[in-house]
Amino acid sequence: MRIGIDFDNTIICYDKVFAAVARQRGLVPEGWEGLKTDLRDHLRSRAGGELAWQGLQGFVYGKGIGGAEIYPGVREFLAACRQTGAKVSIVSHKTRFGHQDPDRIDLRDAARSWLREASLIDAADAALAIGDVYFEDTLAAKVARLARLELDVFIDDLVDVFEQPHFPKTTRSILFTQAQPPHPEHCKPIATWADIRREVFAA
Repeated sequence: MRIGIDFDNTIICYDKVFAAVARQRGLVPEGWEGLKTDLRDHLRSRAGGELAWQGLQGFVYGKGIGGAEIYPGVREFLAACRQTGAKVSIVSHKTRFGHQDPDRIDLRDAARSWLREASLIDAADAALAIGDVYFEDTLAAKVARLARLELDVFIDDLVDVFEQPHFPKTTRSILFTQAQPPHPEHCKPIATWADIRREVFAA
């Protein structure tokens, strides 16, 4: 079995680090808590909020990535991949540099470093090697990569990926989300990695 997984907000969870940095920068009141999406919507509702949001993203995905966490259940899912001999790839739409990031941190290098620190790549028992990690400049390039990898399953948190016209029809689509339907018919929404593991390895 060939399994592809998105990176941002699918393997790695930024909710706590986004909230912490937003508080430090005075973008939200002290004590504010919320998800990344809550923060994005809050900032975009204000004048100049889009630029503030882009600057926040550039920092969190680069210098601040060390404060991000792995989603519960990802390690167990990857262990199941190893046990069954499944081939795993990470395929992510990630530009090299963030918008509004004065430090020009290489976001792809930052992501690879986080994966190493989490022992998800280049570790003795890792299900992934560095060569299995693909970062693409555009959504179209990401979907083209998915097609070339001839994946049996792809897991992503964004509906947009599965709605791309060239998304391979033979790839099973799992949408990592806690949101309620409607979702595209060919997408199966699943809220936890434990449930994703059961779905993929039920047989």
